[in-house]
Amino acid sequence: MSSNECEMCGKKITGKPIVVFIEGAEMRVCPNCSKYGTEIKRPQSSPPPKSSAGRGTARPGASTRPKRAPRDVFDLMEGEIVEDYADRIRDARGAKGWSQKELAEVMKEKELLVKKIEKSDLIPEDTVRKKLEKVLEISLLETSASAEAKSGGSKITPTLGDMVTLKRGKK
Repeated sequence: MSSNECEMCGKKITGKPIVVFIEGAEMRVCPNCSKYGTEIKRPQSSPPPKSSAGRGTARPGASTRPKRAPRDVFDLMEGEIVEDYADRIRDARGAKGWSQKELAEVMKEKELLVKKIEKSDLIPEDTVRKKLEKVLEISLLETSASAEAKSGGSKITPTLGDMVTLKRGKK
């Protein structure tokens, strides 16, 4: 794959590729695929300063490594969240007779967060998931038995590489 093709979809990238962090991998992708990861911000590269007596030396403790943006929410999760998490949260909240605002107040979170989670617009991070599970007395993580049954008993999880088909040209 050439350097101006998206490493995710394979389309030609016009302009500079966007470097993102997706499920533990650093990838160069097109603007359309960049939404699937966390963009890695790189400092603007400038020519190295000319060295002369006492000039151009780095400050003590200065780091030249690029700064990375926070990791994906999927990298921070402890396990697989159930597919119907929004329904479970909505049903449990309804069983307690609470509004979304009341649930947010009990959890000490914003009402908008609860609304987005219940609409499946947002997957709750572990800290929020744990609060939801405690307050609503529900479980939002798949057990290993249900995950195995769902995958047909296989313990092998397919990766992006398993899904990619390479086209080889004639030599």
